[in-house]
Amino acid sequence: MRPDTPAAHTTEAERLLRTAAQYPEDREPLLLQAAAHLELAGDRPGATALYDSLLTPEPAQPHLIRALKAANLWEYGHEAEARAIIDGLRRARPSDAAPWEITAETLEAHDELEAAESTLTEAAELLVKTTTELPHATQSLLMTRHRVRRMLALPHDDWDDLADRLHTAAVPLDELHDPKRLWSLGSSDPAELQAEITRLRSELGTYRTALSRPFPVAVLHWPEPELDELLAAYPELEAEYPTYRAHLTDIEASLRELSQAGTPNLGIVRATVPSYEAFAASESTHPSNADLLPQYATTLAARGRAAAWPPASTSPCWCGSGRTYGECHGAE
Repeated sequence: MRPDTPAAHTTEAERLLRTAAQYPEDREPLLLQAAAHLELAGDRPGATALYDSLLTPEPAQPHLIRALKAANLWEYGHEAEARAIIDGLRRARPSDAAPWEITAETLEAHDELEAAESTLTEAAELLVKTTTELPHATQSLLMTRHRVRRMLALPHDDWDDLADRLHTAAVPLDELHDPKRLWSLGSSDPAELQAEITRLRSELGTYRTALSRPFPVAVLHWPEPELDELLAAYPELEAEYPTYRAHLTDIEASLRELSQAGTPNLGIVRATVPSYEAFAASESTHPSNADLLPQYATTLAARGRAAAWPPASTSPCWCGSGRTYGECHGAE
């Protein structure tokens, strides 16, 4: 169950801080999650302190951290400092979409729609080099740009058309992003209210996909030497992994089945025997317990260890074969 009260968010932030101390190699993603929980708990100064601590060493995602810090600062009255960070981010021209989108949404939240639109357009000019196999974050940025432009009553351009093509939900983007549609919530007509509920559910699905990015549904991949070591030490797990080839086949089949069922944000985590044994010890159980395997996968994913699935067809396959995904497990 996800926390939904300030006290629960504070408790979850404290748990994440303890986990970060236990796993310093995963400090950055864990502290980012803790900062988000502190914001939801209303402890914005505490969240700012975490962002500052992340920026003290050399972070892996400095632009993302600064964008989140700016959004947090503006929310509790530090507008000038937030604007200075936003101006610096735009000059830095990040090569990933998330900092751009967070910056634009911060501007949008404070009724600066024109600045939000220009930020998103600048990002699209930098990031959208092809219309095929765009990363999830870049697709999300285009959807956000579409919404902001709709609110400004701007005509469609090529990137708005691309966002329309990328959108797969039943409700079209133009309808979903219509500023006037919220007025229908005041209607007494059951048919109109039901139509609005359908639209809002579609929009909520998009938000859930974005919000779930740090918590992917992940499956375990044991590289062949690790699997051999695992089964030699714990032969009870041979029922789960009869052969390495079957293991790889099961991974791809499971992920495709989840994808066809509509499960968003899928990932693969690489398992190692020492890590698995340490996890089993932390759970006070024996590594031969097969029920522990999905818990281990979820824990690795929450620590930011998951690689998104499916990779682009021209990217290396997740199995480590050296071939592209389209030539290997991505082939029909």
